[in-house]
Order: sequence, then structure tokens, then C-alpha cells
Amino acid sequence: MENIDALRINFSPDQLALLNICLGFLMFGVALDIRVKDFRALFINPGPPVIGLISQLILLPVLTLLLIFILQAHPSIALGMILIAACPGGNVSNFAVHLAKGNSALSVLMTSVSTLMAVVTTPLLFSLLASFVPNTSVLGQSIYVDPADMVITIIKLVIVPLFIGMILNHQFPSLTDRLHKPVKVLSIIIFFGIVIFAVLGNLDNILNYLDDIFFIVLLHNTLAFLLGFYWAKLMRMSEKNIRAISIETGIQNSGLALIIVFNFFSELGGMALVAAWWGIWHLISGFLVAMWWSNKPNQ
Repeated sequence: MENIDALRINFSPDQLALLNICLGFLMFGVALDIRVKDFRALFINPGPPVIGLISQLILLPVLTLLLIFILQAHPSIALGMILIAACPGGNVSNFAVHLAKGNSALSVLMTSVSTLMAVVTTPLLFSLLASFVPNTSVLGQSIYVDPADMVITIIKLVIVPLFIGMILNHQFPSLTDRLHKPVKVLSIIIFFGIVIFAVLGNLDNILNYLDDIFFIVLLHNTLAFLLGFYWAKLMRMSEKNIRAISIETGIQNSGLALIIVFNFFSELGGMALVAAWWGIWHLISGFLVAMWWSNKPNQ
């Protein structure tokens, strides 16, 4: 397991710039689903979104830390798990919730709010939780990243494209309606492209170390879905809200996680492998969960 950090994820400045542009386009696509009126739901009926965000932004990071201690995960793999848990909801979660006959409006709202909050929550959660990871000295490098540096990165890659999309949506709704479907399809293709690019560029390394991360990512992701499900159930949410909160908790923005790894932790192969494999696996698991629920009537 110690050899996992002999794996190097190296990208040229041009390749990294291209990945950053791709992520920005993904965030622009998410923004086309966001309308200012949607945020009124936070004030009219704040219960479901607040309960969902607690699951995603508080309970999932805590669960992740507990899982790291139970599994005694290698430090760089543990840091990858923490980074995934600190990222906002994934952009494919809205489609999965719709397929699962869940509350799509709640899903969009959770994705939107968690993404906008990522400028604060992602660097804060990662810095806080990373300090609890044991044995990081074996990594041979500092794991500290100035939160301000990560904030600047998230502003450029997430917040700016989101606001451009939201302004376009607000000022030119008819144009947005025409752009919505092709941008959504292209966003999903680009997301797959980011993950496939990361995987194919390091295919030998992933195959060599897949046995080290496959079970960990599968367990982490499964527990995330179950956490969202049982937390929402405990809070007496409706069936549609339970499905939305479960899927939003289980699908994280692994594209953002990969970009953060490439920008700040390129020498920690374990982090990159966790983010890349999570990006593949949560598409599979999210689709399976959505298809299973799609055949179940809402109670």
C-alpha cells in the first residue's frame, strides 16, 4: 500500500487549463437549472433543504472520518476520502433524482446551495478533517494547503461560471430554455470525459492499485447513500424528499475533487485514485439506485 504514492499524476499546464475550462462549463450547465425563485424555498419551507444539507455537509464528513479510523486507511487514500466528502453535490445527481421519482426541485436546490457554499465549506472541511488523519508524516510532504488558495481556485472554477449562468438564466430565460437541453447533455459528456481522461492517462496505475481502493470507495459511497436515506427517514421526510436527500448525499462533485488534486496534491497518487474511481463508481451506483427507485411507487 505504501507504494501507492510512488504513482505520480502529472499534467502539463495546457492539460490542466483544459480540465479547468471543462469544470467551469459543468458549473455553467448547473447554473442553467438555478432560478432565483428556487431559493425562496429556503425561506418558505426550509426544513427539507436544511435537513439535506446537514446530511451532505456535516454528517457525511463525520462518517468519512469514522470510516477512515475503522479501516485504518493509508494517509493519502484517507485524504482523498476527506476531499470527496468536502466537495459539493455532483452535477449528475439532479438527473438521478428525476429518474428515481424523487423531489427534483429539492435536488437542484441542494446542488445549487452546496456548490455556492463550496467556496467556504470545501477548504474549511478539508483543512479541519485532514488534521485528524493519522500518520501523514509517511507522505513525505506537507498536506497543508492555504485555504485562501483553494478559495481562489473554487471562485474561478465554480462560482464565476455559476453566476454567469444564473445571470443568463435571469436576463434571457427564452435563450436559456433553448440552451438547457444541449448544455445538459454536453455537460454529462464532458463529465465523463474528465473522468475517462484521468483514468486512461493513468490506466496502468489504476489497474495496479484498484484492489486497494475499490472496496474502500464502494463502502464509502454505499454508506453515503444509506446515511442520506436513514437521516431523512429519521427526520420524517416524505418519500420523494428521502430519495432526493439520499442521492444528493451519495453523489459528490468528484470532478472538482480531481481538479483540486491536480492543482494542489499531484504527488499524492492515493488521493487522485480515490477521486477518479469515485467519479466512475458513483455514476454506476447512482444509476442503479435511481433505476431501483424508479420501479417503486412513492408512499
